[in-house]
Amino acid sequence: MTSEHENEARRTDLPEGFVDALREALTDGSVITDVDDLEPYLREERGLFAGKAQVVVTPATTEELASAVAICAEAGVGMVPQGGNTGLVGGSVSNAGEIVVSMKRMNAIREVDAVNFTATVEAGAVLADIQKAAADAGCLFPLSLGAEGSCTIGGNIASNAGGIGVLRYGNTRQLTLGLEVVLPDGRVWDGMRPLWKDNSGYSLKDVFIGSEGSLGFVTAAVVKLFPEPKEMQTAFCALPSPAAALSLLSLARKRSGDQVAAFELLSDFACGIVCEHAGGVFPLGERRPWYALIELSSSRENSDLREVFEGILAEAFEEGLVEDAVLAESLDQRERLWVLRERTPEAQKKAGGSIKHDISVPVGSVPAFIEKASAAVEDYMPGINVCAFGHVGDGNIHFNMTQPEGMEKAAFLGHWERVNDIVHPIARDFKGSISAEHGIGLLKVKEIKDYRSAVEEDLNARIKRAIDPQNLMNPEKFI
Repeated sequence: MTSEHENEARRTDLPEGFVDALREALTDGSVITDVDDLEPYLREERGLFAGKAQVVVTPATTEELASAVAICAEAGVGMVPQGGNTGLVGGSVSNAGEIVVSMKRMNAIREVDAVNFTATVEAGAVLADIQKAAADAGCLFPLSLGAEGSCTIGGNIASNAGGIGVLRYGNTRQLTLGLEVVLPDGRVWDGMRPLWKDNSGYSLKDVFIGSEGSLGFVTAAVVKLFPEPKEMQTAFCALPSPAAALSLLSLARKRSGDQVAAFELLSDFACGIVCEHAGGVFPLGERRPWYALIELSSSRENSDLREVFEGILAEAFEEGLVEDAVLAESLDQRERLWVLRERTPEAQKKAGGSIKHDISVPVGSVPAFIEKASAAVEDYMPGINVCAFGHVGDGNIHFNMTQPEGMEKAAFLGHWERVNDIVHPIARDFKGSISAEHGIGLLKVKEIKDYRSAVEEDLNARIKRAIDPQNLMNPEKFI
């Protein structure tokens, strides 16, 4: 961040009496300093970074967190928020002289309103628990991603998480109505309005959504719910190309009355490693270059959704968009089909070293991006395995690579920055983004400057300086 503080060396110690002040402000057991107890908060999902904080605080209430933040502000100590610690870009990694603020104890689901179709939840609530609470009330909270059993809604909001439901329901920004936020000076902004319409000023919640804790700490939220699906149909289709996938998506949306709940693209390599390393079972006869996992859903009973889906597939076969397909006959078979998509990241870990990219491009540019980027990395490193998969319905491709056969993992990972330098400019050429849904964190904070205009960079810096003039909120991340 460009500011009057950028040339000042950040402190790597904690002021005398600082920890005692935190212990006085928080309930017993809320300030962690024991080395062994700190260790889980210092690990990072991909193992690319290691946290260095010597203190973790786990406030139980917004008031406790506000007190802790005020103490940090007075002492000039940086603060790093942490939810489920499942982030993929180092956004929750702490430096020496900073503290980690864990939201795990602020995990209540305060209310589910099935009339207003909203839920009021605390930041530490686990995503899967919110989904279940909504389902128990006959509703759907559609945010869904691989880490939903451990990630928290506060982290989802901080990173503006995407997932498989964006095509139909939008990402976290579109699913959030109101927020409560502890500001860098310890004040609390109460924006917990369960309103679907509110044009009473600047949309302050949108300043904090996706800001990765760099402007304030989200403590609670009001999120949107939807009618619970009464019927769901899932198909796994073999395709000749990503271009066929886009035509199939368009066909499915038009013929179903836009009831496509998910549309996921998988390369044959991605599908193959899940079958080899992560318990996947290939459901078709012959292997093909590409596959689509498609799900239609309806909140109306007796919606004839299966008949509609069968008609879509029949038309797709006639047009040459689909070469083979299976339509799930049971919930168990549906779950087995989803294994092929959901366990791709796990399979990549077991298949060797992997270099990963979280790319988004306009939906119509997905095939051209995959073709151009694949050719470029294969030219750079013959034998590299392109593992492309993702939410093609919203243009988000996880354009990953697995090491060539016979190459050492460490040697392969040493090419990470060079491969980024190949892939990311191609995304920019297609008017795309190098951070579709995972965020910026530490991983991309230096590189992102090359992908923002000067005006955009200046506006980001001005907002940061205005709200966090001491640069204490998740410093050195995001901007």
